[in-house]
Parts: sequence; structure tokens; C-alpha cells
Amino acid sequence: MPEGASEGVATPKEVIRLEKISRQYVVGGNVVQALEEVDLVIKEGEFLAIMGPSGSGKSTLMHILGCLDRPTSGRYVLDGVDVGRLNDNQLAVIRNQKVGFVFQQFNLLPRETILANVELPMMYAGVPRRERSERARQLLKEIGLENRLAHRPTELSGGQRQRVAIARALANAPALILADEPTGNLDTNTGAEILRILEDLNRRGRTIVLVTHDPNVASHAGRVIRLVDGRIVADEGGVAA
Repeated sequence: MPEGASEGVATPKEVIRLEKISRQYVVGGNVVQALEEVDLVIKEGEFLAIMGPSGSGKSTLMHILGCLDRPTSGRYVLDGVDVGRLNDNQLAVIRNQKVGFVFQQFNLLPRETILANVELPMMYAGVPRRERSERARQLLKEIGLENRLAHRPTELSGGQRQRVAIARALANAPALILADEPTGNLDTNTGAEILRILEDLNRRGRTIVLVTHDPNVASHAGRVIRLVDGRIVADEGGVAA
């Protein structure tokens, strides 16, 4: 048994491993270094916040974590899958099955009911209609919107729409919940309610990465990394890789 290990205590598995991740863009003939050799390990059940000033690389890192963008160099392993080895179609499947997104703008389909919005990721994953309807109803019940199934997003408050977005993010039981400024369009009390939901999900074992510029929002996470000029300059509350 390794020194310091406790018999019968399982080590949390890695959900994310970034090794020397860099991302460059060419803007007006100039090369912009958005990320530079970022190393990061996130383990199952962590609640991590990513902070940094404008231009620090937060959005770029979020897009790479969510498989919405590819790094220029480096290696990204998501829940045991080497993302760099995937083609675009395979990447779309991984994005649908392993990442649940919660955006500042909610990104709900305005003409569909909230039930249909929550069902959507499962439809893309090929889940049978009856099963996805039952799961969507259960998820909406868990966030207190079981009486609004036939409503459309425009008929809900901002906080209710964000709760729908959280239910949708959970639809395929992803390895990672990626929340990008999830309280940015909400008042203080409603934002606090959304953060309580995320905290509760984390207590139940969900791995959450929260991107924010707000220290008060970041304080709800158990670990905070800070980016400056595309590099991690601080890792507060982290565990060893």
C-alpha cells in the first residue's frame, strides 16, 4: 500500500487532465497567446471556480474544457477519453454525453416547452422518447418546476430559466457540469438560489467547473484557480495531482 494511503478509501478518479495546454489565435496578422502550457487536474466530485481578469484566458479555457474548441498544443483527457484523438463527429458525441452546459444567457429554445428543452440532449443521444420524457419530468420536479412543463422559456423568470438550463445540463448524467457566469443575468437573491442548487449538486457528487469574474460567486467553490495572461498563477484549495 502506498505511503499515506488509507485502506478501504478509494482515490477519486480524474475527470479532467490538462497537460501543457496552449491556444494561439492569429488576429490581424499577429499571434495572440490565449493559453500557455496550462496544467490542470480536476477530480471527481470537485467544485472548482476559474477566475481572472478580462483577457486572462478564462473563456478560452472554458471552451477547451467543454470541447467547443481545440488547443493548439497539449493533451486533454476528459473522463478517460483523450479528446485530441477525436474527429469532429466524435467530439460532438463526447460534448453531448460527458459535458452539461449552463450558460449566462440560458440558451434555451424559446419556441419549445421547458420539458422539450430538457429532453433535447437526450434526443441527440438517442434515448427513447418515453425514457427521456420520464427523466426530464423527474429533473424538472427536482428543481421545483414540475407544474410548468408546458410553459415556454419566455413565460418564466430568469431564475426559473436558469433552473431549466441546469436540469437540461443534467439530462445525460454528464461527467462534468460547466457553468459559465451562471448568475450573471440574475439579481442577487436569484443568483444565490442558483448557487445553492449547484452546491447541492456538488454535495451529491457532481463535478462542477464554474467560470466567473465575481469573487463572491467563486467563494462557493471548494477550489479556485486564477488565470493571468493565459497562465494559472494560483490554485487555492486544490489537491495534489
